[in-house]
Amino acid sequence: MKLKICGMTSVENIQQVAELQPDYLGFIFYEKSPRNFEGIIPELPSEIKKVGVFVNEYVEIVVSLIEEYRLDVVQLHGDETIDYIKELKQYLPKVEIIKVFGIKDEFNFEILKPYEEEIDYFLFDTKGKERGGNGEVFNWGILKNYNSTKPYFLSGGIGLAEVAELQSFFKRKESQYCHVIDVNSKFETKPGVKSVEKLKKLKKNIS
Repeated sequence: MKLKICGMTSVENIQQVAELQPDYLGFIFYEKSPRNFEGIIPELPSEIKKVGVFVNEYVEIVVSLIEEYRLDVVQLHGDETIDYIKELKQYLPKVEIIKVFGIKDEFNFEILKPYEEEIDYFLFDTKGKERGGNGEVFNWGILKNYNSTKPYFLSGGIGLAEVAELQSFFKRKESQYCHVIDVNSKFETKPGVKSVEKLKKLKKNIS
């Protein structure tokens, strides 16, 4: 199981977390987020993919930031349409695209079908007041109804308290297309700064 650590802000912390060799590191470009990124991304090992997280941002700004920070992946966390994604791909043909959908107590997976040909991954987060970072886990049992073969990221309030539940989930059929576990706020000492010790424990238990 691959690991994405999102909401990085501090150069020193980015370097510390990179030593754990996560598969993805996420940088949030959204001014309303307490983890909004405005700094410098230090040189990282090539096997760690850098993800830029955007919410209903102008295509031109997304393209500019992807090129400036040499990001590998775009994560769309807003209400981006198919046409928006197609336009983005014209400018960024080599960049992978993740489209986020929030889940609470139920979800109609049919709405994903139009996106399947245009994106690389779905990401399922907990639907809440904020655009991510709500620190709550949604009911993973809903994923029994997932009717796509597109790999997905599992996000939403995942912390060390969820390790046993994760291990159980990995054994169930609905996890077969789960590609990455995405963590953020439950591993923080303060917004944007992650506890390396907690992340070590998680990595040991999901590898």
